[in-house]
Amino acid sequence: MRFFLFFAVVSLMFASLLLANLSLYWFVPAIVFGLIVMYGVFDLVQSSHALWRNYPVMGRARWIFEFMRPYIQQYLVEGETDGMPFHREQRSLVYRRAKNVQASEPFGSHVDFNEARYEWMNPSLAARQNNVDDFRVMIGGKDCQQPYHASVFNISAMSFGSLGSNAISALNKGAAKGGFYHDTGEGAISPYHKLGGDLVWEIGSGYFGCRDEKGVFSDKKFEKNAKLDNVKMIEIKLSQGAKPGHGGILPGSKVTTEIAETRGVPLGETVVSPPYHTAFSTPVEMMHFIGKLRKLSGGKPIGFKLCIGHRWEFLALVKAMLKTGILPDFIVIDGAEGGTGAAPVEFQDHIGSPLRAGLVFARNALVGAGLKEQIKLGASGKIISAFNIATAMALGADFCNSGRGFMFALGCVQSLSCHTNHCPTGVATQDKLLQRGLVVTDKTERVYHFHRNTIRAL
Repeated sequence: MRFFLFFAVVSLMFASLLLANLSLYWFVPAIVFGLIVMYGVFDLVQSSHALWRNYPVMGRARWIFEFMRPYIQQYLVEGETDGMPFHREQRSLVYRRAKNVQASEPFGSHVDFNEARYEWMNPSLAARQNNVDDFRVMIGGKDCQQPYHASVFNISAMSFGSLGSNAISALNKGAAKGGFYHDTGEGAISPYHKLGGDLVWEIGSGYFGCRDEKGVFSDKKFEKNAKLDNVKMIEIKLSQGAKPGHGGILPGSKVTTEIAETRGVPLGETVVSPPYHTAFSTPVEMMHFIGKLRKLSGGKPIGFKLCIGHRWEFLALVKAMLKTGILPDFIVIDGAEGGTGAAPVEFQDHIGSPLRAGLVFARNALVGAGLKEQIKLGASGKIISAFNIATAMALGADFCNSGRGFMFALGCVQSLSCHTNHCPTGVATQDKLLQRGLVVTDKTERVYHFHRNTIRAL
């Protein structure tokens, strides 16, 4: 039985060749069956795949179903609230709000109210009519000379390189129209970030956009970019939720002319972002680094982002704030449930604190030290709805950021192919042909509407 399909194809090939004596059209199926026979012979003699060797031709069906499985699961099997990282109901909510169409649903909730993980908020009998549809928070402490009036819902860090130029352009233009900020990610400020939207410039351990030829932090290059009018705040990336403590490697094959110019790295050479910063090595040194960045930027808000790990390390940062008197203007807590283009499974699944645990701890630490009133807390990690924002705020956040939510607004279909450079919707790819599918003018409006309708729901 193991060779049944193989022998059946061989028989069909010879039968087609015999019938070709009657009509030349039979050469077509003969060629097709011949190619399949060639695959079968290869399966028998190759040594890499045991399944193919034992089940020639037939064994390849498994790979076809493996390839098709995610699509079958998402479109035919998955229920309204089953999928991960985001289920169908969550994705559909973003799509409808981005398209500015009816987002309400009929008849009743799809959620199981008896499930252990069910969450809710208690309503008030004295609820009031709210006429505000643009919630904002002022970010900037006592040493900040240019405080920033930020929306409570913004675009989280996603670099040019991870996302394509059309995606970055649409995000920035949408942010400009909606009056919320666009975090650059650690890949520096590209030309596509300079289309009118407010920017939070994220600086990672690679110091892209502010590094010298040796990869060391450069005061001069930092000052030049930090004083750009559209750069409203600067964020030091200590770690990110999806892969805290991992660092990163940008292969030379991906360092195109455009990316090399944007990041300030040699064309075609592999670039390493270490899991640690070289500009400082202790909490006290980090506070002095924050003070230096604030001075070089002309007094703009300076903060940092991290996924909470060892709690004593965050407490050491708080202690350094008290010791030096130098405070960050904001801190963004990135949950372990946050997304990324690619990360080791162990890091994605098991390293770092989830958003809620990390946020509550950071807020309590700052309150205990008497610093919370001077430092604004941001939250990021699977925040795509008004309920997510309200929940984060109830736990101590002053504002929230979303990455994948705005990717959905751009048209992302959660194909889970971000790391392949073959994103089918042109969002997470550098392939110009695939990027063509993402029309900037159309997606600008969707980014704007998603933000506006989510804030209105809040």
